[in-house]
Amino acid sequence: MYKQILVPVDLNDKGFSDKAVEQAVWHAKHGNAEVHLLTVLPGIHMSMVATYFPKDAAQKMKQDVKSQLRQFASQYIPEEIVYKVHVAEGKPYTTILDHAEKLGADLIVMPSHKRSKIDKVVLGSVASKVVQNSPINVMVIKPQG
Repeated sequence: MYKQILVPVDLNDKGFSDKAVEQAVWHAKHGNAEVHLLTVLPGIHMSMVATYFPKDAAQKMKQDVKSQLRQFASQYIPEEIVYKVHVAEGKPYTTILDHAEKLGADLIVMPSHKRSKIDKVVLGSVASKVVQNSPINVMVIKPQG
C-alpha cells in the first residue's frame, strides 16, 4: 500500500488532471494515504525573466496558483482524504521528481497528454521523462477517447 501519493496537476489542462486525482483518491482511501497535489510553474526567478516583472509578481502568481489548486482539490478530493497542495518553480519533470523525493512519496500518479507522434519524438513528454527517471512507482493515466 502507498502512504504518500504525489499528483502533478496542470491547471491549464482542465478536465484531465481530475482523472489522475480520482485514481490517487482511490489508492488513498484503500491505503490510508496522504495525497499531495503539485503544480509546477516555469522558472520566473531566472535573471533574464525576472527583470520583466515587478519584484512581488512571482509571489503573487504563486499565491494565485495555490488558491486555484486548493479550489481544484476541494472539487475533486473528498473531505475524508488528507491532502496538501504545493506550488513549485522549475523544469516540470525534475521538479516533480525532486518534490517526490522531498515528500517521501512512494507513488506518482500523473496524467499523460495526447500528443502527436512528432511531439513525442522531438519534445518528449513530462510523463515519459518522469517514468524514465523516477526511482518510485509512477502510474500514468491516459486520456480517454
